Amino acid sequence: MGTNGSTMLQPLRQGLPPIDPAGGASSASCALPPRYEAVRGARQFTRTTLGQWDLNDRFDDVALVVSELVTNALRHALPADGQREPYDHPVRLHLMRWTSRLVCAVRDPSHASPLARQTDEDCAAESGRGLFLVDSFSDTWGWHPLAGTLHGKVVWALFQLRNE
Repeated sequence: MGTNGSTMLQPLRQGLPPIDPAGGASSASCALPPRYEAVRGARQFTRTTLGQWDLNDRFDDVALVVSELVTNALRHALPADGQREPYDHPVRLHLMRWTSRLVCAVRDPSHASPLARQTDEDCAAESGRGLFLVDSFSDTWGWHPLAGTLHGKVVWALFQLRNE
């Protein structure tokens, strides 16, 4: 994730118990092309990563949330007129794991709130239920704008992991 990873997700850590540095932090990241086929790639990346972390039992919930976050980024955060950022992969998926939690974060180039398009009717509509599903299947979620050299926002979802 590079040097921006810790500062990029600093707002996510507010209000949570501190992460034990001895708790075995791992992270994985992939760039996604601005095409809807990228959702399938994000799910495959998630399956492979969770398998490497021995978290296969969490795949269904995590993959559903990843699918919704990536779909929302592709649908709402990219310019509709076909004008793309100077790079080919404007959306990025980050998976971060500690002993007691897993975080899925999707970075996109838009500064707009993911809540801007949500209405009360969205939960009953055929589409538009993405954030409702994210809220239902993760333990908590949120978003924040990026600062510094990074542009856009990060929408994240946190999953508590069982300590065994």
